Amino acid sequence: MANKLVLIDGNSIAYRAFFALPLLNNDKGVYTNAVYGFTTMLLRILEDEKPSHVLVAFDAGKTTFRHKTFEDYKGGRQKTPSELSEQFPLIRQLLDGFGIKRYELESYEADDIIGTLSKQAAEGDWDVNVYTGDKDLLQLVTENVKVTLTRKGISEVEAYDLKQVEERYSLTPHQIIDMKGLMGDPSDNIPGVPGVGEKTAIKLIKQFGSLEQTLDSIDQVSGAKLKEKLSDNRDLALMSKELATITHEAPIEVSLEDARYQGYEAERLLPLFKDLGFNSLLERIGGDSEQALVSKEEKDEIDFEKAEALNDEILSSPAALIVETTPETYHRAPVNGLAIVNENGRFYIPADLALSSPEFKQWAEDKSKEKYVFDAKRAYVALYWNNISLQGVTFDLMIASYLLNPSDSGDDVAVIAKRYGIHDTDSEEAVYGKGAKRRVPEESVLSEHMVRKANSIYVLQEKLTNELKNNEQYELFADLELPLSLVLGEMETTGVKVDVGRLQSMGQELTEQLNALEAEIHELAGVAFNINSPKQLGEILFEKLNLPPIKKTKTGYSTSVDVLEKLEGKHEIIRKILVYRQLGKLSSTYIEGLLKVVDQQTDKIHTRFNQALTQTGRLSSTEPNLQNIPIRLEAGRKIRQAFVPSTSGWKILSADYSQIELRVLAHISQDENLMEAFKKEMDVHTKTAMDVFHVEMEEVTSEMRRHAKAVNFGIVYGISDYGLSQSLNITRKEAGEFIEQYLKTFPGVKEYMESIVLQAKQDGYVSTLMNRRRYLPEITSRNFNLRSFAERTAMNTPIQGTAADIIKKAMVEMERVLKEEKLEALMLLQVHDELIFEAPEHEIEKLSKLVPQVMESALGLDVPLKVDLNYGDTWYDAK
Repeated sequence: MANKLVLIDGNSIAYRAFFALPLLNNDKGVYTNAVYGFTTMLLRILEDEKPSHVLVAFDAGKTTFRHKTFEDYKGGRQKTPSELSEQFPLIRQLLDGFGIKRYELESYEADDIIGTLSKQAAEGDWDVNVYTGDKDLLQLVTENVKVTLTRKGISEVEAYDLKQVEERYSLTPHQIIDMKGLMGDPSDNIPGVPGVGEKTAIKLIKQFGSLEQTLDSIDQVSGAKLKEKLSDNRDLALMSKELATITHEAPIEVSLEDARYQGYEAERLLPLFKDLGFNSLLERIGGDSEQALVSKEEKDEIDFEKAEALNDEILSSPAALIVETTPETYHRAPVNGLAIVNENGRFYIPADLALSSPEFKQWAEDKSKEKYVFDAKRAYVALYWNNISLQGVTFDLMIASYLLNPSDSGDDVAVIAKRYGIHDTDSEEAVYGKGAKRRVPEESVLSEHMVRKANSIYVLQEKLTNELKNNEQYELFADLELPLSLVLGEMETTGVKVDVGRLQSMGQELTEQLNALEAEIHELAGVAFNINSPKQLGEILFEKLNLPPIKKTKTGYSTSVDVLEKLEGKHEIIRKILVYRQLGKLSSTYIEGLLKVVDQQTDKIHTRFNQALTQTGRLSSTEPNLQNIPIRLEAGRKIRQAFVPSTSGWKILSADYSQIELRVLAHISQDENLMEAFKKEMDVHTKTAMDVFHVEMEEVTSEMRRHAKAVNFGIVYGISDYGLSQSLNITRKEAGEFIEQYLKTFPGVKEYMESIVLQAKQDGYVSTLMNRRRYLPEITSRNFNLRSFAERTAMNTPIQGTAADIIKKAMVEMERVLKEEKLEALMLLQVHDELIFEAPEHEIEKLSKLVPQVMESALGLDVPLKVDLNYGDTWYDAK
């Protein structure tokens, strides 16, 4: 087989991926969108090309040999966003995992490495394909060298050979350099001849053959002004051509043979993909291999007894308890069996025996009988549907592991057991299978699996309890997270009533609105067309209505949301199209999505709360995700009208913490200006605008307040100048100046940020006020980008984590108070900083005092916590 070399412009592809994809991060909070985009493209290249040799070239630094020719080369470029630069080490790590050669050379650009290697390979009669987003590399095209350009971010590519270059530019590849010399390149700050664009440059090169011949034939150029420009800027044009020329003679210390590619080993990539959170890509690299059963040779024999009847020996405490349900099932999950391990032995209990046994029910509901479990909430929910209320849980392996190391995924007993040296427990996927092969195994396999899991919990209980105590985290575990798991279990089984008829009528209303909007859009366009077709929409907007095209794709004009938003105000049709799209998403994703998950027996939605997922301690919800219902659009807010009390005559009550994270920031930083705003009950965003812009309250404009609000919340989330510029649609320079001014105005916040980073470097972690930890191993990294990310995380985790702890504590206290006061009211949902209750109307007055009192006293801060409370006939009315 002929040698086939693929050369990849690493910086270009990473940049394209970063700006093409939304900011994504893994469960450790590390940004991964550029790495993810780079990886998907790399996999596609390897699959399509099947190369014998691969090399990825990177720029080595900001200064190159071209700067000696022109000091301001690439001078206009903005600083790389930190959200991107911190991903480059991960991309390099990824390439090492793939077994792909990477190379960079001091004082040279990736283009020069690619140019030098492509020439060497082509001279040896190799097939070469260069992948880049930079059109400059089209100058490298020869009979043996093809250049593939990324289009539409990285989702589409366009290959150029000699014929395609000719068709696109009417020039040879080498003449691309002459064209650049004339027209310049703003992205690289190559000046060219002022006032000469691509069309004029191509026309001149076609007429005279090269830049030099053009400059030597100025008398034959038509147009006095053009002649003058060429004459006055001769040296500038020649310098620009020199700058645009990719060298084929870079002093590289890498050979073509160094780029040999043998294929990747899935085993090397699996841990990296899992760490990055690239679950959707695991199957593409053979993700099943890690899930293999632990071999019989690795397992110790385990003795256990199958219970024929239940007695005091089996139901002795303390005991590790497994209530086995099929992994992916949750709400109303059937129990496949149980296992108990205690000082008397190990026991497997068939489900029908345990669930029908009065002795088991009495033992399970006895608070004095200590139970060690994995995922107390799941066990509680499974037993609840069998008329058993689980009590007496004093240890939860999942929660303990989560608190000790929140960055490690621990949704499987086997994963945690292996971390502590127990290797004879299989993963759930290994036992139950995957995808279409998913099934409940035979009793002999399942019973042993259950017992091994219970045994792991029993063995690890003391060890993890001691670790929690040594970390001063046992109180957080025992007094907050453990009782919270049962509170969440009660909330999940209670569920929230949904007015199905109202949801359906909302769907019909949305359909009518969409039909009306469609007619209005067609009328404004002057013709009927498919609004959901980007191609047809692009033709209408940019050809028929002559709106200025912002971005083009391979298939036509881009009609993405960001493009349409830039066109708003230029034509009435744009606003209507944006609303049409929003309403369409509401209809398909939320109305239809919610209807699918309504329990047919209860007419309720029983969402699932994830307690051990986020590194900050925040709760999330799935099946469905009620935290994602869009409420910025009135039509989205109205979806909450379908959430109603389960009993006639009852009300929905909503209690929402006001600006809790900023209040936590004020307390932690002890900044006097910030504390003053909350103590005097001022609008904190107005106060910030007053201080930053140096104006009186009545002089604060809505835009000033909007900017102040963005930076207030941005500081909490460790926002950068790039992130702030994106959210406010201002330049990065303006955003940077705004952040700088903010930190001058709030010196306590600046001092907190500096001191928390120093503390994190000393301790290796940061803590919330309630001792929830987040470990930051990268805080002392020599790599600037990894260290910068860890520093930002150190700043914002104590704020976000403390806010999460406060609302969790409020939930535990609220549940206790409701029972102590013997109220009928029920806590239904937690959404962001909001708690939702349902209650009979005669309890509303009491709750209106009780709920804020409990929530506002959940944790003593030096600034007051404030709760906004409302109630009504629906969740919508309670806002």
